[in-house]
Amino acid sequence: MPLQSFTRNYEDNSTEAGFQFTFYCDKCEDGFKTKFIESQTYRKGSLLRGISRGISIGTSLIGKAQNLGWSLERGADVISERFEGMSPEWHKEHEQAFEIAMNEAKGHFHRCQKCRSWVCESDFNEEEGLCVECAPRLNVEVAAAKSRKMVQDIEERAQETKVFEGKIESKAIVCPQCGKPVTQGKFCSNCGAKAVMDTCPSCGAKSQPGARFCSECGERFK
Repeated sequence: MPLQSFTRNYEDNSTEAGFQFTFYCDKCEDGFKTKFIESQTYRKGSLLRGISRGISIGTSLIGKAQNLGWSLERGADVISERFEGMSPEWHKEHEQAFEIAMNEAKGHFHRCQKCRSWVCESDFNEEEGLCVECAPRLNVEVAAAKSRKMVQDIEERAQETKVFEGKIESKAIVCPQCGKPVTQGKFCSNCGAKAVMDTCPSCGAKSQPGARFCSECGERFK
């Protein structure tokens, strides 16, 4: 028979030498590992050593799975495989140790009176007697709401703030001598010719160096 945990998920860490279990919070899945209980049958040397199919009893049994139905069904298969060959006395000890371990673990979990989940301290609202999903903590929700509002205010203020005062224009400068593109320098990096844009004396617009007419107003350059 599979072991029935009070939480949805658990891990059986038992070995032939003794018993230990880890129980997981139904919400966050943080685990609590119980104290190790020594097997008396192992201590007395009456434990059966022959294990079918060469399976090591020292391997931990995983009863944890996200799907509860699959977990219980698969957990039974794993127990029958990994603990096959153990004496009836050992199996009886195993069941008793599991009950003791559950009583120990229950002291570290709380049961939500609404959703019936067993949760750890971090996921339990003591003031309301419910898990934090059913009854979120007031101070936590207030702090989270304030943080969200602060980010919203910052974004709104940023939209109202003028952060750029320059002119947005993009004009490629071509060297009048060799025709190569010129960077922000005053001279062509290819041939050394002057590459500063000319300013129209009439409208003040910038034109390519060496241009004969203004590209904005048509004024003739001297």
